[in-house]
Amino acid sequence: MARHLIQGRDVSMPVRVRDATVCSASYLVRADAARAVLAYSGLDAAEVLPGRALCTLAFVDYADGDLDAYHEFGVAFMIRPPEAGPPPRRGLRANLAELRRSGAGFFVHWLPVDQGFTLEAGRSIWGFPKELADIDLRLASPYKRCIVRKDGRLVLDLLVRPGFRVPAPGAATPADAYSHLDGVTRRIPWSVFPRGVRARPGGALVRLGNHPVARELSELGLPKRALMTLTVDHTAMAFGEAKAL
Repeated sequence: MARHLIQGRDVSMPVRVRDATVCSASYLVRADAARAVLAYSGLDAAEVLPGRALCTLAFVDYADGDLDAYHEFGVAFMIRPPEAGPPPRRGLRANLAELRRSGAGFFVHWLPVDQGFTLEAGRSIWGFPKELADIDLRLASPYKRCIVRKDGRLVLDLLVRPGFRVPAPGAATPADAYSHLDGVTRRIPWSVFPRGVRARPGGALVRLGNHPVARELSELGLPKRALMTLTVDHTAMAFGEAKAL
């Protein structure tokens, strides 16, 4: 079993999250703009519609896990795996189904957290682009809210409205996350076991600040109507050993 020494603590693989709450908003953005953002990674944005890529903003309250309790915010893009062929040219639902079959995953472009242990673990074990930020999560109200500030500057204020309850899978769902740090792109096996899932078309309101990441999101076309929002009351996760591509 692989092990990593982080700040004097032994972290064994896979790293497990026993309980977390997740809220996300996904947006259709210009594929050429997404590719410009991802160029440093060598990966290709998946076109879920011709000329359109999928960008997801997510905030997570990790309540219980191997890396302790912490808050996290993420900017991620759906990508075609390096071994996949050319993108299809069909409708949104058919394209998403084909992408799932081909093993499409999400490239994590920006991943601020609010605790130092998970920061070091995320960067050294998986190459996730974690950095410290002020992440204010407000999950007790019917509307779920996340306010992210970095270096005293507002990055964004994201409000998500939970939707209709949808069936959760009866078993853990495998997926791949991708990261890039210090010139190396990595694939990370990841599985989730969600409970209490709600989804809806639209359902998000985002206000951008004056941080460089906010400007980057603005260049992608945000703020705009979300394609869909997703909330998960409780989920377990497992992260495997990263593999350099």
